[in-house]
Amino acid sequence: MRNLFASVVLTFLCTTHVLCQAPQKPTTSEIYHNLQKLNFIGSALYIAAHPDDENTRLISYLSNDVKARTAYLSLTRGDGGQNLIGPEIRELLGVIRTQELLAARRVDGGEQLFTRANDFGYSKHPDETLEIWNKDEVLGDVVRAIRKFKPDVIINRFDHRSPGSTHGHHTSSAMLSYEAFDLVNDATKYPNSAVRFGTWQPKRLFFNTSWWFYGSREKFEAADKSNLVEVETGNFYPALGLSNGEIASLSRSMHKSQGFGSTGSRGSQTEYLEFLKGDFPEEKKSLFEGIDTSWSRLEGGETIGAILYPLEKNFDFQDPSTMLQPLLQAYELVKQLKDDHWRTIKLAQLEQLILDCGGIFVEAISETSAINPKDTYKVTFEAINRGSYPVTLRAITTASGSTIRATNESLLPNQGITIESTITSESTSNSGPYWLNEKGSLGMYSAPEALIGLPETPAPEQVVFELQLGRSELSITRNVVYKYNDPVDGEVYQPLEVLPEVTSSIDEKVWIFASDDEKTIPVTVRAGRDNLSGTVALGHPIGWSVIPAQHTFSLSRVGETQTVLFTVKPPKEQSEGLIKPLVQLNNKFYDKELISIDYDHIPYQRVLLPSEAKVVHINIDKEGEQIGYIEGAGDAIPESLKQIGYEVTSIAPNEITLQNLKNFDAIVVGIRAYNTVPELAFKQSVLNNYVENGGTLVLQYNTSHRLVTESLAPYSLTLSRDRVTDEFSEVNILAPDHQVLNKPNKITAADFEGWVQERGLYFPNEWASEFTPILGMADTDYPETQGALLVAEYGKGHYVYTGLSFFRELPAGVAGAYRLFANLLSLGN
Repeated sequence: MRNLFASVVLTFLCTTHVLCQAPQKPTTSEIYHNLQKLNFIGSALYIAAHPDDENTRLISYLSNDVKARTAYLSLTRGDGGQNLIGPEIRELLGVIRTQELLAARRVDGGEQLFTRANDFGYSKHPDETLEIWNKDEVLGDVVRAIRKFKPDVIINRFDHRSPGSTHGHHTSSAMLSYEAFDLVNDATKYPNSAVRFGTWQPKRLFFNTSWWFYGSREKFEAADKSNLVEVETGNFYPALGLSNGEIASLSRSMHKSQGFGSTGSRGSQTEYLEFLKGDFPEEKKSLFEGIDTSWSRLEGGETIGAILYPLEKNFDFQDPSTMLQPLLQAYELVKQLKDDHWRTIKLAQLEQLILDCGGIFVEAISETSAINPKDTYKVTFEAINRGSYPVTLRAITTASGSTIRATNESLLPNQGITIESTITSESTSNSGPYWLNEKGSLGMYSAPEALIGLPETPAPEQVVFELQLGRSELSITRNVVYKYNDPVDGEVYQPLEVLPEVTSSIDEKVWIFASDDEKTIPVTVRAGRDNLSGTVALGHPIGWSVIPAQHTFSLSRVGETQTVLFTVKPPKEQSEGLIKPLVQLNNKFYDKELISIDYDHIPYQRVLLPSEAKVVHINIDKEGEQIGYIEGAGDAIPESLKQIGYEVTSIAPNEITLQNLKNFDAIVVGIRAYNTVPELAFKQSVLNNYVENGGTLVLQYNTSHRLVTESLAPYSLTLSRDRVTDEFSEVNILAPDHQVLNKPNKITAADFEGWVQERGLYFPNEWASEFTPILGMADTDYPETQGALLVAEYGKGHYVYTGLSFFRELPAGVAGAYRLFANLLSLGN
């Protein structure tokens, strides 16, 4: 029953239809909660660097306890992290983590904002971060976000005074916020956003500190707290049936790709906020102390408050429709407010309250989940008045104002109107994450000026229901969405997307040519509408040959695919580049791939990316054929190894027996396996015996946090947080005569050219003398670490521990990484 109620709360906490496809259907308790929020005129902005950095307890507290309009500004979309739920990395992971943040905000009641900063991977110092990000541009985005949101209170998640002590992105987020606080009220600084949104001056800036930032609980207890404000964040909300800690855990658990499932907590909890700038709250009773958050704050607002406060005080939980007349009266007064910012916000809140109190429901459902630009498609419009207050549906229009249907029809109590109509799309471009439409830089995404900061691309198709309630006219905008009935899940909503007429794809994103032999590469063409025919060619680097020059294709139904085969032959010399399918259709060219992302906790979505694959001709030798792979948190290493001729077999935890393992030339353990596969706690002795009997075991990186066992190797080995984040850093060959650098491939410094995102991560910092460190490396101004690659003989076999980021380098087609990995697998053969 608790889980069922929590799911109802999740639906209620969906703040807008742009962020949540399914319509709101609030209970009277939730309507009351929304009325309380309507009567609070104040905002708070929480700022940090990544998805999952935010303190969901504090965001939920501000939104649901204080009732403030609350948002989280995440500077990045988390593209550089690891993915624990699937194979998506980089841009696609950023899309997933964006949607996880939106799901989290639907739970805790906040809103979500971003900058254009790209999460390029771990950074040790803000100097590096701000150079790669382009400090001026990201600072401008932070200033823009503050001017647009107009928060009274800003809260930093991290300390701006601690560069070099934590992730450079973290410290940078605080430093930029601290600097922006003094810029947002100066119209000469970033004048474009000043003109568009006006200047603004927040009242105060805080740092959300805790004992952790002091080094220990004891140090925190002894510290001077005169500059700290304490807030109680463990309260219970009867209207929601949950405590703040329970809501916060539900919110944090939306970060599933990062493995941040959280257990709900009940009871008193204290958050500490260190005052940094602005007006200090003298009595320290509230973050909004001394700030007028009543309707009186706005010119003309006292009259509105006189109408709305009694509704909150005397709320009718049995029949909220009794509030309709005063809500409509307040609505007309809010339309006259001179404050553009709050007028827009409060009109939207009032419109939804009026619909909810009146039981008025409107939606627009497309018969298809995808259309082409400027396409015609069928839509079913539903409007129903489930209450007794007189409502008239005057018209349905497009977002631009073109009339779809002029009805002027009364909505009789509990008698719905269903209208079917064929409309023409007003969209001229395709759907998809706007920040991926054009290529950006290493540190910054590109975005149209009007979309900067938005969490996602606005819905491509919207309609407006023109309603008349008494003397009030309401224009209710709804996204056109797709809805179908699933035999298990029942009613399922999906976004309506605008997609190209045709797309193409190459499933394998990297093709390794380990010899001069040609390979057959399939290209799949997908129809985005019925009855297509055209040609597809395969662009290729100079020196490579492709046969034939082009294929024809013919597709009769939308969604139908046809696969054509190209024979690709590499040049004699070592070479790499991109192959790109190019589809010609009616004298137009199409070069995009359509990628679907489908997880239960976020909306289904399709992403358009350039259709391409990397081809690499490398000189590589290998020994051994049969590789066993124990999966960890998910990576594409098995597919990569197959590219160079290995036969790779996946080994389930219950299949890890000495009898099964002896058939393999080498065993590879996937990333974070000792963090995510509990059974490995009982299998280490089997793996050690396999090595002792002559096998080769390659264990890829794990984190030291939440290991299922401390015994990762036959000898002592201690993991750390050491890493080298500069993928261009010099690599020092420590053991030039070791077999792993000489057989069957000679490894030199050239093999470390072209690496992506990082050298490696979570290197061991202590190990037994039996291990031989092979490579030394360091970031600028940091000491050399020698734990990137450790090899030890054990019995007749070899044990390898490596924190090198092979899970990024092999899928990226880095030739040297393939050569080195082949050497690891060839040990002992």
